[in-house]
Amino acid sequence: MAREEGLDLVEVAPTSDPPVCRLMDYGKWLYEQKRKVRDAHKKNVRHTVTLKEIRLRPETDKHDLEIKLKHGREFLEKGHKVQFTMFFRGRQMLHRDHGYAMLEQITESMEDLAKIERTPRMAGRRLTIMLVPKKSSSTDKKIDQEDQ
Repeated sequence: MAREEGLDLVEVAPTSDPPVCRLMDYGKWLYEQKRKVRDAHKKNVRHTVTLKEIRLRPETDKHDLEIKLKHGREFLEKGHKVQFTMFFRGRQMLHRDHGYAMLEQITESMEDLAKIERTPRMAGRRLTIMLVPKKSSSTDKKIDQEDQ
């Protein structure tokens, strides 16, 4: 019967009495099994979010800051977290308010693309803030593409 239909006779349960056999295309069945394993593996793989750090100083020039903000935007668009770290040296510690103002300026310029995950914190001589990409920005892009 298997030869007439161009299929294979496959023994499914050899230990049962009587042994159970099926008529099937064995090559197709193997392909489907491999595909199931591959699809299950794809679902388990997750996108890893990496942390990118951008280092600043209180005396960082306006143009240099713009370049660093541009790099931060690129990181956020790719889906990475961005940590801005400001280092203080010596007497610069007396003017921490300037550092906080600079980080406030950064968050205002990035608020269309990111939200604050960790507010500005002082740790020793470092002032850090953590920004994460907004999830709505990627869905807005998809909606815009569908509208066009």
